[in-house]
Amino acid sequence: MQKKFLSLIAVAAISSAALMSCNNEGDKKPVADTTVVVKEEPMEPKMEAPKDIVDVAAASADHSTLVAAVKAAGLVETLKGDGPFTVFAPTNAAFNALPAGTVDGLLKPEKKADLTNILTYHVVAGAFKAADLKDGQKIKTVQGGELTVSIKDGKVMINGANVTAADLATSNGVIHVIDTVLMPKK
Repeated sequence: MQKKFLSLIAVAAISSAALMSCNNEGDKKPVADTTVVVKEEPMEPKMEAPKDIVDVAAASADHSTLVAAVKAAGLVETLKGDGPFTVFAPTNAAFNALPAGTVDGLLKPEKKADLTNILTYHVVAGAFKAADLKDGQKIKTVQGGELTVSIKDGKVMINGANVTAADLATSNGVIHVIDTVLMPKK
């Protein structure tokens, strides 16, 4: 918009100069009005599309291991789907707390089924905000197992993992950050 405005001013200035230089002293004809009126249009704010679960996790430096695991398991498209989903998202520190070599082993192509089993144990169909969770509640995971909610002194835990950040809204659900990787029962 500013470029257009500056271009119009430049054209008007050049036109005025050209008309004035062509004007003979002996010929006193009036010069045409070269005023340019620019209508200022209101700028519309750019609305950014809401981010889905994968985009929110990818934007977090604390969830790079989770994002790598989701990619290795081939779950990106699923977690970018309509949902809604609730994801209990372990941090990098949670993955680092696993026995040495566990994460590297799970990221190997031949362990894709095991990795998928673990990751889908962290996903629940539906959008459950912290206020929706009740002490002792059992929640069925996409993997088929159950998670148990415990609430003590206002602190929410899922299968013993502390929820360190709750209710991260996404376009297709909600994320709760947890401090432990949840392992399904065999």
